[in-house]
Amino acid sequence: MENKAATAPVEPNKPAHWLRKGSIAVSLFWLTAGWLVIALVATGFLLTDLYSRALDTTLSETLDFHVEGLTGILLDEGDPQAPDIALSDPRFDRPRSGWYWIIRDGDGHLINLSTSVVGIDLPQLDAVPDIQGRRTGVVSDAFGTQLRIVDRVVRLDGQDYHIVVAGNLTEILGLVGEFRGQAFIVLGAVGAMLAIMSAIIARIALRPIGRLRAAIENVREGETPNITGTYPTELAPLAEEVNELLRSNTEIIERARNQVGNLAHGLKTPIAVLRNEAAAKKGALADVVQAETEKMSTMVSTYLERARLAARTSVVGKKSDATMVMLRLTRVMRKIHPDVTIAFQRPDASLAWFRGDEADLEEMAGNLLDNACKWSKGQVGVRLSSERTAKGNLLLVRIDDNGPGLSEDDARKVLRRGVRLDEKTPGTGLGLDIVKELVDVYGGSLELKRSALGGLLVELRLPAARLGSPVRGANP
Repeated sequence: MENKAATAPVEPNKPAHWLRKGSIAVSLFWLTAGWLVIALVATGFLLTDLYSRALDTTLSETLDFHVEGLTGILLDEGDPQAPDIALSDPRFDRPRSGWYWIIRDGDGHLINLSTSVVGIDLPQLDAVPDIQGRRTGVVSDAFGTQLRIVDRVVRLDGQDYHIVVAGNLTEILGLVGEFRGQAFIVLGAVGAMLAIMSAIIARIALRPIGRLRAAIENVREGETPNITGTYPTELAPLAEEVNELLRSNTEIIERARNQVGNLAHGLKTPIAVLRNEAAAKKGALADVVQAETEKMSTMVSTYLERARLAARTSVVGKKSDATMVMLRLTRVMRKIHPDVTIAFQRPDASLAWFRGDEADLEEMAGNLLDNACKWSKGQVGVRLSSERTAKGNLLLVRIDDNGPGLSEDDARKVLRRGVRLDEKTPGTGLGLDIVKELVDVYGGSLELKRSALGGLLVELRLPAARLGSPVRGANP
């Protein structure tokens, strides 16, 4: 029975993932295969042992039958040395056949024998007789053939005679060996078919897990707002709980945004009153209050904006077209800095998207591009590309200029909060620091290097959504 988590279709599971190291399907396959090997090997030896026991029992019964036959002939003839004593089985007439019979007296002297035993000294048994006076055991003849021997005592005319019949046990062992080989071939083929069947069953049974993984990935990539699809009873509660978690996360973030807004209004009004009152007064105290309220207003705005951005980046399922964002930014920067030539090397349509909010990408790239235009000597380059790493796809934003650039020590200093290397250039010194904090929120990286143009090269690496985004707009 299956329950519904939603009704929209999902992307089918990718076949490559079921063979991934550590997967449930692979573990089930190897556990099943291992158990099959143990069970089939044990079955092979068990069948071989049963077959060997059956053949040995049949051989013993055949030997008993021949002993009874010789006993009857001996009683009919009355003379154990009669030359016409013989059994109908032709194997007793063929030398070295492994099928022999002999008659000894009570003292162990040879009285009569089969044609096949002529010239052979058949060893005697040391086995203890049973209650019927019958002894049985395994010996080897002069040719190395293993024999199953039955020795029975018969009393004739007041004298005991030992009737000994031997059968070829080596033939039985050969049949058992052939049976073992054939059995393992058949069981091996059965095991291979069962292993293939278990792999297919594991693949089919675990397919809903793959669909759930794809649905979660769709949410993370921003293609769907929640998990969609129909799942079995065992997985449907998990899908519903994840959807509830997403809904709860969205509500928490929305409440945080509202609280941030309320805090902004609550702080800005008193600060504005203080600033206005200080502006209306004259004197050292008024100047100090005016300066400090300006700092407070700037810091409140900065930290409230950071809180707002941090809340926005916590929302799962957003993605942005980096090419379109950079197109807009280059158009804006060309108007703000008309004396600067901005060369944007447009990527192809396979460029990965930024996995995050579009406004955050504009905040980061806009600050970096604006700084490049301010410090350049009239030339700025912008490039977008994708990188594949062990942690996934990354979006690489490269912005370089032909300005004075930075030394390694200055590059480290400029990323600190509020540090400005040149007080003559307009700005607060918080731009790169805000960029760095946003980069940390998204788990990206920011590097400052020497540019091939002679100035500064900024490399911004951010998490990327899956490849294959739609075709972008026209060139700027």
